Amino acid sequence: MQLTFDADIEEFRQEFAAFLDAELPAEADAAERARSSADIPEWARAWQRKQFDAGWLLPGNPPEFGGRNAGIVEQFVHLQELSARRIYHSYNPQGLGIIAASLLTFGTPEQKQRWAVPILRAEITASLGMSEPGAGSDLAGLRTTARLDGDHFVVNGQKVWTSGAHHADVLLTFVRTDPEAPKHKGISVVLIPTDTPGVTRRPFGSIASRDDHDFNEVFFDEVRVPAENLVGKLNDGWTVANGSLGHERTLLWLSFADRLDDLLRDFRPNTVLDNDRYASLVMDSYALRLLGSKALARAARGEQDTPSLSVLKLLGSEAVQRATEHAFSAAGGDGLVHPATTAPYCHMDLEQFYASWFERYARSFGFTIAGGTSEIQRNVIAERVLGMPRR
Repeated sequence: MQLTFDADIEEFRQEFAAFLDAELPAEADAAERARSSADIPEWARAWQRKQFDAGWLLPGNPPEFGGRNAGIVEQFVHLQELSARRIYHSYNPQGLGIIAASLLTFGTPEQKQRWAVPILRAEITASLGMSEPGAGSDLAGLRTTARLDGDHFVVNGQKVWTSGAHHADVLLTFVRTDPEAPKHKGISVVLIPTDTPGVTRRPFGSIASRDDHDFNEVFFDEVRVPAENLVGKLNDGWTVANGSLGHERTLLWLSFADRLDDLLRDFRPNTVLDNDRYASLVMDSYALRLLGSKALARAARGEQDTPSLSVLKLLGSEAVQRATEHAFSAAGGDGLVHPATTAPYCHMDLEQFYASWFERYARSFGFTIAGGTSEIQRNVIAERVLGMPRR
């Protein structure tokens, strides 16, 4: 396998690199940090709008939605360049990569203009209301209800782990609209503005967050939502759910590969990691990039290979978790100490530079949960890759 790109792809990369060289905000203008994954500082809003207007926000989108109709390989190169420079293109990643993308796939023309474009232009931010206290990995077990009352839905229930909800303007919320239907068949999706009466958001911390809170529990008490906020067809929310997570997973493996490479660079000066463990992690990194490149090539040929995304997600998330676990173990008591290091303002993993090895290890558990747990990925691989029976 020769991992090189054609001349036109490299030309695309150079054009994007020139845009970054010319337009990236100055460090002095970008000192304010985001407080959650749905909180965008003013300088970052301006930066996201600049990318949107130039067609560099999401190159695979049409120009009217912040892109330039780029192919999958060009989209990969775009992410590669952002990653190499440690640059965020949005401080509301779920809004950009899941919610706006879902609206562009399943939304009406009016919804695209009213909701998707403002999210893409960082004029509003969005969070994803999927998980519930009794329905995390099993989304089809959700119990939040939406009852149609005239031209409104009346929503009651609870969500949890809703990242950034306390700063979000709107929630893409999965609700049960037909309690009599089989559990996969009675789900719908509605957009709920967070200032709607009856919506309560309560942020909470985690073992991996010292200061800023991102997780929320969200309560809906007789929340009236216009029926026109229904995304997709009534009782067909399972289709939207699969599309939403598909948007999240498409090139997710690249972020895991970059995280793993960052960790490997950090090991030698900061920990005493035995050669066998270090070598195993290096092999994980190579395997992830080679398998990811193979999947990318298939996608470029127009071949559908959804199960391979489960393999990549499982390998990448668990490799990062193993890496941080080994580092924390090797560091001993020093692994609990916060390093006094300074990170570039635009670094994609800014928090890790202010975190102990323990915090980085604790945070890694989120990678094996978000976007589909490792257990679910193993089920997908068993059934759709290995051909094993469901029972």
